[in-house]
Amino acid sequence: MIATLAGTLRLRDAGRVIVEAGGIGYEIFIPLSTYYRIPATGTRVELDIRQVVREDAITLYGFATPAEKTAFDLLIGVQHVGPKLALAVLSVLAPDDLASAIAHDDVARIDAVPGVGAKVAERVVRELRDKIGALTLVSSDRTTMAAPENGTGSSILDDAVSALINLGYKPAEAKRAVDSVGIDASGGNLETLLRKSLAVILGEK
Repeated sequence: MIATLAGTLRLRDAGRVIVEAGGIGYEIFIPLSTYYRIPATGTRVELDIRQVVREDAITLYGFATPAEKTAFDLLIGVQHVGPKLALAVLSVLAPDDLASAIAHDDVARIDAVPGVGAKVAERVVRELRDKIGALTLVSSDRTTMAAPENGTGSSILDDAVSALINLGYKPAEAKRAVDSVGIDASGGNLETLLRKSLAVILGEK
């Protein structure tokens, strides 16, 4: 099983990266929390990896910190929470925020993540209440914060909308949130635009 992977970052987007190591390019799916922290393409990156083996596929999930990986492992241990939904949770709630929501029985905060639903949110709180201490035992540090990457206005807006749709938000909801923030407020930076757009969506719920 692959536990960590270090190499050259060949592709970096809001849902996945490709890391080249030993002449092989590995496709790794990531939450937004990891996307915010990894460096620019062409540089060296090291990720914590969870390898999930299914009958029809072997999939790699990557994390910028051990805390993110631990949170992912805890989430996929909950009934009805698969890897994709766990990534969505971590894209909206950092490990510390997730632990806080669970500790305070804040079901609504977890329910705000697209695709979760009230019943699954309640299950997450109930099943992980006695396990969240594991998150305080792992480091939150590994990868240097990525430098802002600016792009053209239209491409940044389109990428932000696409990232939110991939998280599970409806296209109209994603576009409305991104448009409400706008390219000027984000400084042309995708990370800033995504953070502010998510804040708009969560504030509407």
